[in-house]
Amino acid sequence: MSTAPRESSHLAAGTAAYRRANFAMFVGGFATFCLLYGPQPLLPLFSAYFGVAPASASLSVSVATAALALMLVPASLLSDRFGRARLMKCSLAGSAFFALLMPLVEDFQQLLVLRTLLGISIAGLPAAAMAWLGEEIAPDARGRAMGLYIAGNALGGMSGRFIAALVTEWSDWQSAFLVLGLIGLAAALLFWKCVPASRHFQPRSMQPAALVADLGRMFRDPGLPVLFLSSFLLMGAFVGLYNYLGFRLEAAPFELGQSAIGAIFLLYVLGTWASAWSGRLVDRIGRRQVLWIMVAVMGLGLGLTVPESLPAVMGGVALFTFGFFGAHATASGWVGARAGERRALAAALYLTGYYLGASIPGSLAGLAWSWGRWPGVSLAVGACVLAVFGLALYLRRLEAVVVARERGCSSDPR
Repeated sequence: MSTAPRESSHLAAGTAAYRRANFAMFVGGFATFCLLYGPQPLLPLFSAYFGVAPASASLSVSVATAALALMLVPASLLSDRFGRARLMKCSLAGSAFFALLMPLVEDFQQLLVLRTLLGISIAGLPAAAMAWLGEEIAPDARGRAMGLYIAGNALGGMSGRFIAALVTEWSDWQSAFLVLGLIGLAAALLFWKCVPASRHFQPRSMQPAALVADLGRMFRDPGLPVLFLSSFLLMGAFVGLYNYLGFRLEAAPFELGQSAIGAIFLLYVLGTWASAWSGRLVDRIGRRQVLWIMVAVMGLGLGLTVPESLPAVMGGVALFTFGFFGAHATASGWVGARAGERRALAAALYLTGYYLGASIPGSLAGLAWSWGRWPGVSLAVGACVLAVFGLALYLRRLEAVVVARERGCSSDPR
């Protein structure tokens, strides 16, 4: 009886507060991926403009994602102590500030410094977002809410890339960074206005002993470490493919221009739909059934990108993108379901793996490009996808036992 008021105060699907929450988190997810990955189609341009190798040019993306990854656990601890919404607001405001400074850089090193600072600043939003959704959204609507948040990531990644490529085609890369910074500022203002106040946040200790105890419990869980590794491999595969897609499409036999390459990133709209759709599917049939299917779709799409046919490449990238965002939305929601009250720290560890995957395998794919061009990249990305598929099958068997044991419980971790 003592928990009834708290349960009734969760944001239920169909209410105005639920819609405001979804809009705010969608905007926050949009800004995160827009600012992080907007420069990705400009990598060939950076390579020529600054006189750096393709693998070095990819650092303009990788340093931001690496800095974000390294700050996620500290940011999650700050969110546990001072509140989710407050940290997310400050995170978006700070990242917009650093983005607006980027048109002023004079060399590649300055660009990397600002991209690093942006990654540090923006870490607060993803570190707190999944925990906020898990605390504030009604249990029967969390799958949909998480799917919409990831859909914002997908749409932001698509829009940032396309806008950066289009503005650069008409003007220059400095103008592209200015436009991205203004988008980040608008997103920060909308988020501040729309995100509902937290109702279920309970401050947690920042004592080292409490952190070590929480980490020990999470890494003893049979599923959480596997999900953390899955995030590393999923994002490594995804960024590895997209980082070097532009290099392939500007070369023979395709020889596409900058705006045409940017238009390929419009396929991200499929990721937006996949995230929302997979969230609804998870609410119906469970994560253990959805994850391996989405990873299999990624593998099928990757295979279609190998032939030197533009329609095949586009279709393959579309399937790969659909599968990736469906898998990510499923796995990230699964982390919160398993972690319980430690969901902020668990989400931070999941996202640490996720963004380290963008920084390490995503950049190392440049070595595969130098060695074997697109077939080499396909082999590297395919190895990551195959490994995630094996992990998804393990989680499927593991969760079959857990669900059978816990059937009838209201906190079914499917």
